[in-house]
Amino acid sequence: MFEEMKNFRQIIKIKLALILLLFCWINVFPQSSSPFSPDEAPIPNNGQPVNDYANVIDDTVEQQLNQKIKDFMARTNPPVVLAVATVKTTGDRPIFDYSLAVARGWKIGSKQQDNPSALLFVAIDDRKYQTQISRDLEDELPDGLAGQIQRQYLVPAFKQGDYTKGISDTIDAYIKTIDARRSGTELPPIAQTTPTPRGRTGPTTSFSTGTICCFIGLIVLMILIFSRAGGGGRGGRGGGGGGLGGALPWIIGSMIANSGSSSSSSWGGSGSSWGGGGSSGGSDWGGFGGGGDFGGGGAGGDW
Repeated sequence: MFEEMKNFRQIIKIKLALILLLFCWINVFPQSSSPFSPDEAPIPNNGQPVNDYANVIDDTVEQQLNQKIKDFMARTNPPVVLAVATVKTTGDRPIFDYSLAVARGWKIGSKQQDNPSALLFVAIDDRKYQTQISRDLEDELPDGLAGQIQRQYLVPAFKQGDYTKGISDTIDAYIKTIDARRSGTELPPIAQTTPTPRGRTGPTTSFSTGTICCFIGLIVLMILIFSRAGGGGRGGRGGGGGGLGGALPWIIGSMIANSGSSSSSSWGGSGSSWGGGGSSGGSDWGGFGGGGDFGGGGAGGDW
C-alpha cells in the first residue's frame, strides 16, 4: 500500500509539471494560434500620433511630440502625417512585417487622395527600429535619407538608453527634411536636443518572464523524473520527493502570478503597460483612418 501511494504521488507530480510546461508554452507563444495579416494592425492606436506602448518616452516630451506632429499636418498641403509607435517586442514577427501591418491597419494618413505619411516604429527589447514610408512621401523622404537620419539621430541616443531623445530628434529631422525638400532649399543642420533624464529608459533585458518560466518548468520536470527514478529506494529519498511535491504548488502559483507581466511580451503590451492605448476612435486629429497606402518603402536597423 505504501509503495502504491508513493507511486501515485509521483504520477501526480509529473502531471502537474507537464501542466506547468504547457501553461508556460502558451504564455511564451500566444500569437502562434492566431493568423497574422499584413493589413491588420496587431495593436490598437490611442487616437494620438504617438503611441508609446513600451512606456519609454518622457510624458512631457510625448505631449510636445503629439502637438508638433499635429501642427505639422495642419500647415502642410497636402497634409503630411507622421506617427510614432513603441512596443516591447514584436515576438516572432519581423519588425518590418509588424510595423507595415501597424501602418496599414491604422490607415495612417489624411483622407485626401494625396496622403503622404510615415510611421517611426521601435521594438525596445528587440533593439530594432523601422520607419515605414507611404508611397506619397517617398519623394520628400526617400528610404536612403530616412536611414541616414535614423543612424545619425536615433541610434546614438538609443545606445545610451535615451529613447526620448532619439525619437524626438528623429521626428524633428523628418519634419525639417520634408520641409526643405518641398521648398527646394538646402537641408538645414538639425540641432539635437539635450539628453533627457535617465529615469525612464525602458526595459533592456531580452529575456521575457515567460521564457524564464519555461526554463524553470523544465528544471522542475527533470527533478521530478529523477526523483521518481530513485523513489524505490530508502525512505530518505522518498521524503525528498515529498518535500518537492509540497513546494510545487508554490512554484506554480508564483509562475502564474509572474506570467501576468509577460503576457504582453509577444505583441508589445497589454493592460496598463500599453500606456493608455485603446480603441482607434475618439480623436479629432484625423491622422488615422484616411491613408494606409504603404508599399514597403522605408528604412530600419538595430542598435
